[in-house]
Amino acid sequence: MKKVGIIMGSDSDLPVIKKATDMLDSLGIPFEVHVYSAHRTPDQARDFARGARENGFGVMIAAAGMAAHLAGAVAANTTLPVIGIPCQGPCLEGLDALLSTVQMPSGIPVATVAVNGGANAALLAAQILAVEDGELAAKLDAKREKDAKAVLEKDAGIMERLK
Repeated sequence: MKKVGIIMGSDSDLPVIKKATDMLDSLGIPFEVHVYSAHRTPDQARDFARGARENGFGVMIAAAGMAAHLAGAVAANTTLPVIGIPCQGPCLEGLDALLSTVQMPSGIPVATVAVNGGANAALLAAQILAVEDGELAAKLDAKREKDAKAVLEKDAGIMERLK
């Protein structure tokens, strides 16, 4: 199975990345995590992205806040799918990071999930990998069924709570 490469711009993004790694672990997807900054360590971020395909990665996740250029910098250096996670910073409740991540120029796409959307980034990465992996696709189907069942159980119990 291909790995997921995860880069965060700062270790302060770890709580968001933990949501992604927990989801990947639950699906049995291997991953590798690094702290590389688009601005402070651009050479390392570039080298990791450029070598990702040859190093067994099938998709990349990049998480950053504020200027949030990391996902775009990664996407500029690989043709693997890149998923950006805008992280909430000290101002604008993450809107600055969201706009920086989603507004990529034509030719350098970055799929973008919600602010602090680590779990969804992992699920999107899993769906991308599942295009060529039937076993992983079955795990995703089972997760969807389990999630639906949990909602229906809550639906069944809601009237009891309102009595």
